[in-house]
Amino acid sequence: MARHELIFPSLGESVTEAVVTNWLKKVGDPVEAEESIVEVSTDKVDTEVPTDVSGILAEIKFQVNDVVKVGEVIAVIETQEEISTSGEKLDVVQQSVASLEKNIANIQQSTSAEPQVDFSKTERFYSPLVKNIAKKEGISLSELDSIKGTGLNDRVTKSDILDYLSHRTQGKAKPSATFDATPADKRVYTKRGEERIEMSRMGKLIAEHMLKSKLTSAHVQSFIEVDVTRIWKWRNKVKKAFEEREGEKFTFTPIFMEVVAKALVDFPMMNVSVEGDSIIKKRNINIGMATALSDGNLIVPVIKNADELSLRGMAKVVNDLANRARANALKPDEVKDGTYTVTNIGSFGTLFGTPIINQPQVGILAIGAIQKVPAVIETPEGDTIGIRYKLMLSHSYDHRVVNGALGGMFVQRVAKYLEEWDMNRVL
Repeated sequence: MARHELIFPSLGESVTEAVVTNWLKKVGDPVEAEESIVEVSTDKVDTEVPTDVSGILAEIKFQVNDVVKVGEVIAVIETQEEISTSGEKLDVVQQSVASLEKNIANIQQSTSAEPQVDFSKTERFYSPLVKNIAKKEGISLSELDSIKGTGLNDRVTKSDILDYLSHRTQGKAKPSATFDATPADKRVYTKRGEERIEMSRMGKLIAEHMLKSKLTSAHVQSFIEVDVTRIWKWRNKVKKAFEEREGEKFTFTPIFMEVVAKALVDFPMMNVSVEGDSIIKKRNINIGMATALSDGNLIVPVIKNADELSLRGMAKVVNDLANRARANALKPDEVKDGTYTVTNIGSFGTLFGTPIINQPQVGILAIGAIQKVPAVIETPEGDTIGIRYKLMLSHSYDHRVVNGALGGMFVQRVAKYLEEWDMNRVL
C-alpha cells in the first residue's frame, strides 16, 4: 500500500486558512477520486474538500473545530501501489491487495444493507451535502421528500436534515421541525436558568467584520422615499410568463440590482475603495447581494460585472446565487471582490435601516419593504389622492471619501430609475 498525503488546497487568493466543521468520511472508509471527504469553513464561505485519489482513508490529521492552513496535510489516504515483478515483493503486495479487497467487501456488504436513494425519481432539488447525509443515514426518498425545507423555495438545507435526524433518532421525527443552529455541547445553563450560547464561527467573523467597519469608516446615511407603482404593475404583468418560460421565479431583486448597477456607472466614485490615503477606483462593477441563511447568519454572494447583464441574465444570476448560498454550495470566488453591496431588508418587513458598510467598499444600499399607501398625485387637472406602492431606500456611505452631495445624488438616481421604469419593457 502507498500512503498519499492530501494537502489542504487554496480556496482563493485571499483565503489562507479554514476551520474543519465536519468529516464526511471516517478512518477506514473507502474514498473515490474527486469525492468530498471533509467540510470546512473560511471567513468567506463554507465548502467541501475533495480527495484527488482513490483508496482508503487511513488517517485524519485535523479534528472538528481545528484550524488548518493552506498547504498542510489534512489527511492520509492509502492507495494500491504498482505491483512489482519480483516474487517476494509481489507476494507482499498481493497479500495487501487481498486484505484491501476483503476490507472493501466487508464495507460494501455493511453499506449495501442500507437503502440507496435514487434522486432521479424526484423533481425536488437537493444539494450534494444533503444527498450525502441522506445516503449515509439511510433516509429514503419518500422520507426525504417529507422534510419541510427552510431554504429558498422550501429547499431542504443541511440544518433541516440534521434537525430531522435528531428527532428521528429519538423516535419522534418531525418533518416540519425548525432547526436550532446551536449544538447541545455549545450550550451552558447557569444557576439562574439563563442560557449561555457560544457564537458560531461565521457569527464571530461577521461580528468582527462589522465592528471593524464601524471603527474604520465614518458612516453617514441618506434616506429617500420611492414610488415603485410602475415596477409593481410591470412585474405583475411579466412574472407569470417568465416563470413559465424559465422555470424559476422573477422577484424584485434583479430590478433593484440592475438600477443600482446603472447608478454606479453614472457615479463611478461610489464604486471605489480606500487604501491608506489613496482612493482605488474600481474598473468592474461587482455588486454584493446580502443573503440571510436559515441558521440566522448572513453571506454576501457577488454579482460580477453586473452592469453588463441583461435583466433576464440578472434574474438568472440572482436566483442561482441565492439558491446556492442557502444550500451552502457557493465557491470561495463567488463571495469576494465586491465593489458595492445591496441588502433587501424589506423581505423581513423592515421599512428602513442604517446598514453597515461592507469593507473595503464605501457604500451599501438597504431596500425597505414595499407598502401600499395613500399619496398625493399631481395631474394636469390638479392634485388628487390615490393609492401608490412605495418603499424607502437607506444609503450608508463612507464620509471619509463620499460627501453628502455624492451620497445623496447616487441614491436619488437609483430612485429616478425605479420611478421612471418603462412599462412596455420586454423581459
